Amino acid sequence: MANTVMEVGTGVLVLAVVWIAALVFGMMLLRASGSARLGVIPIFLLVLTITLALVLFPRAPETTPSFKEIKIVDSLFIGRYVLLGVACVVFLVVFFMLLPFHFLQPVYAKALKTH
Repeated sequence: MANTVMEVGTGVLVLAVVWIAALVFGMMLLRASGSARLGVIPIFLLVLTITLALVLFPRAPETTPSFKEIKIVDSLFIGRYVLLGVACVVFLVVFFMLLPFHFLQPVYAKALKTH
C-alpha cells in the first residue's frame, strides 16, 4: 500500500473530506433564512451520489498483488547515530569550554565626565 495516509487509503480520505465539507455547508445553509435552508437537500443528495459512485465503482482491485513490495533498508543506520552522538558531544564540550571565556571577559569601567 504505497498510497496510504495513516494506514487509510485515498478513497476513505476523499469520502471524509467530501462529507465534512457537506456538513459545513449544510450547517451554514441551515442558519440561513428563507428558502436558502432548502439548499441542504441538494447538497445531501450530491454527497450521497458521490459516495455511492466511489463505493460502487472502485478503481483498485481488491486482491493484493502476488509480488513482494521492495523494502528499503538503511544499512548505515547505526553509523549515522554514532556520528550524530559524536557531533553532539563535541558541540557540548566546545560550548562548555567557551562558556567561561564569555563570563570571565573583563568589563572595564567607563570614565566619569566631571566638569
